Amino acid sequence: MVVTGFALVYDAKNSTGVLMPLLIVGDTFAVTYYKRHVQWNYIVKLIPWMIAGVLIGVVGGKFISESIFKYGMAGIILFSVALMWYWENKKDKAIPSHWTFASAMGILAGFTTMVGNLAGAFSNIYFLAMRLPKNTFIGTAAWLFFIINTFKIPFHIWSWETINSTSILKSIELVPFVLLGLFSGVIIVKKIKDEGYRKLILLFTALGGIAILLN
Repeated sequence: MVVTGFALVYDAKNSTGVLMPLLIVGDTFAVTYYKRHVQWNYIVKLIPWMIAGVLIGVVGGKFISESIFKYGMAGIILFSVALMWYWENKKDKAIPSHWTFASAMGILAGFTTMVGNLAGAFSNIYFLAMRLPKNTFIGTAAWLFFIINTFKIPFHIWSWETINSTSILKSIELVPFVLLGLFSGVIIVKKIKDEGYRKLILLFTALGGIAILLN
């Protein structure tokens, strides 16, 4: 939802630079609070492929127009929701173990996180398929995003120039609201059961994609 909101306010591509520092603030808090729940084996499987996806996104994203960027983001979000719904509702609950599943999700997550901070969509598909419990889901995703978002910063500064003096000032203005959201999130997450948590992921992701598409 936050990716959608920023894209609507700042334009799709520019929003990635404004949002980037805020995501790292959130990642830092999350890795600290949920550090007991991280499962490093899932991160090790995804990170190399995500880095490859980021590098593809760095090159490809420089040549994508704003309109294509916008509709591409919406399409990616809605497609990922369909995949997440499939993994949640398919009769066969076997956990995918072939390396091609992790590699495909990793490359897609890396590419989409670079072009629109949308890694959450495909990493969610992977973690939902792995049937991770709520806290393990959050703790593992927090470290995954902290590592990959830090890796992306130089490209936003020197390649795309979406992180600059203007965007940084916008980001700083919003940090207090991010902190408020973080503390509120901790309280709310404790009250949500695992099944409800997965359904909320699907709902909010879908609403975000539709909002971009209709704007």
